[in-house]
Amino acid sequence: MNDLLLLAMMLDGPKYGYQLKREAGWILGQESMHNNVVYPLLREFLEQKWVSKKEVPGERGQTRQQYALTTEGRRYLFQKLNEFSAVDARSEEAFNLRVGVFPGLSVESRESILGLREAYLQGRGEKLAALHGRMDLGKFGGEIVTHMRKQVAMDLEWIQHLRRIAKAIPDRRTS
Repeated sequence: MNDLLLLAMMLDGPKYGYQLKREAGWILGQESMHNNVVYPLLREFLEQKWVSKKEVPGERGQTRQQYALTTEGRRYLFQKLNEFSAVDARSEEAFNLRVGVFPGLSVESRESILGLREAYLQGRGEKLAALHGRMDLGKFGGEIVTHMRKQVAMDLEWIQHLRRIAKAIPDRRTS
């Protein structure tokens, strides 16, 4: 997942390693992504020829490394983003990453992603409702399950909203 996130972050243009580290961290709810995650992935991307690297002068006289997605990297990224299974649908991060690049995905891929996430959420909602009805959860346990059920309902509404706005996106096939 980290690999796809870093590659997707370069879709709009080149980024510095530090910039990728900070922005990926923010997306993941952290201060930054750890160096031991970012830089080994960037080395792998370079070896696979998914990104290119060039040295750029920094503001304080230092040399900075700037990474850019290559055509091969873009192809690989969209191939992986189009692979979305029922197991992937359980991951909020995997789902959100794909929604973030919906303009680059085909209509069929977008609908498949939404449908799989919707099916997962419906099943989760049913399990939480059963849990709520069958178990004495206590005051705070009941509060937690009620909150989780509301989150599921909000996510299901959001999927309907995404379906509506995705219809306005032109169908772009990526190879």
